[in-house]
Amino acid sequence: MGDSTVQHWLGLQQKICVVTGAASGIGAAIAATLADAGAVVALLDRDEAGVERQAHQLREKGHSVLAVACDITQENQVKSASGKVFSAFGGCDALVNNAGLLRSASLDSISLEDWNLVLATNLTGYLLCARAFGASMRAKGQGSIVNVASISAKFPQTHSGAYSASKAGVLLMSRQLAVEWGGSGVRSNVICPGMIRTPLSARFYEEPGFEAQRAAVTASRRIGEPQDIADVAAFLASPRSAYVNGAEMVVDGGMSSMLMDMVPRPGYNQLA
Repeated sequence: MGDSTVQHWLGLQQKICVVTGAASGIGAAIAATLADAGAVVALLDRDEAGVERQAHQLREKGHSVLAVACDITQENQVKSASGKVFSAFGGCDALVNNAGLLRSASLDSISLEDWNLVLATNLTGYLLCARAFGASMRAKGQGSIVNVASISAKFPQTHSGAYSASKAGVLLMSRQLAVEWGGSGVRSNVICPGMIRTPLSARFYEEPGFEAQRAAVTASRRIGEPQDIADVAAFLASPRSAYVNGAEMVVDGGMSSMLMDMVPRPGYNQLA
């Protein structure tokens, strides 16, 4: 399908969409995909230079965007950001909670400071943004919240501190938002990405054999790209998913279906 066909099908033309963690990686891909679909996009990130750079690139393509520096762990900054978005665009039709943080450590060694920071970013920050931008949706009687969690919300990722716990919290918080706000026309859904190549993980794939080993444990036999998540996020943000609410969409190339194939069975299975 051509770009115009995709724009028409998604129905995102002139919809006001907010994306957090939009300075790079998955967030940047989501913002660009929404903009390409005709949406008006507000890009939020605590990396002011990075989010301005992404917004500039989108403006050069003729898109209507706004860059806002915002640390989602700070309620006053989130409220300020929502005020700027509402002032510029008049409201919000879809929010993509994507900003995330990882502090590597085992549970017996992680500092309380790092534990609290990860929870504040990956979980509490999502709630703060949902409250601030969801108010406009509830007032209008329609809207979509897309929460980016992780496959590690379902399977513990060791030595990652509070990461798995925070992402598991996102799953249930999203479902609770769906139930509490569904009657007001606001939907809340989760995307659980698997192994996605981002600027933060790119250096790992420079190790000889690393990518092949990771690809071998996915049913699709490849590593995901930010665009793989962005396409799903655009669908969930759009009116095309109008009856999808309280759902968890696993986007991992089938990695979570590989457990039994990981059990050695001589003569039957061979990962490649």
